[in-house]
Amino acid sequence: MRSKTFTSDIAKEHRQDHESLTLAQTLDVEAASKLLRIHPSTLLAKARAGEIPAAKPGKCWIFIENDLLNWLRGLYIYKWQNVGGYQNGDETTCSLKEKIAKTGITSLPSKEKFYTTLLEPATKKKPRK
Repeated sequence: MRSKTFTSDIAKEHRQDHESLTLAQTLDVEAASKLLRIHPSTLLAKARAGEIPAAKPGKCWIFIENDLLNWLRGLYIYKWQNVGGYQNGDETTCSLKEKIAKTGITSLPSKEKFYTTLLEPATKKKPRK
């Protein structure tokens, strides 16, 4: 009796999954670009590159709304993700230009000084009399 209930539950889940697939909303390029709020040419470029879930069964691209929403959810940034920023007291910086390098050496020779010494003449100038 238990196996009968178990199999009927699986069949019910399978039917629900199948119904959700058949009732999926398909979108054209214009509607998909409005949903994602990106330019249609950007959407097409990403679809061609395989970055966005899409299909081209004929001459037109087709997008499934649920697939686009799942793709969009995958782009969310959560607190536990480190996306290049680091905590500096209360400030969060997102650029490596703002990050201060922590090294043991306090002064490094500048490139300007290095190139100046390379470009000096081999003989030193004699002082004027």
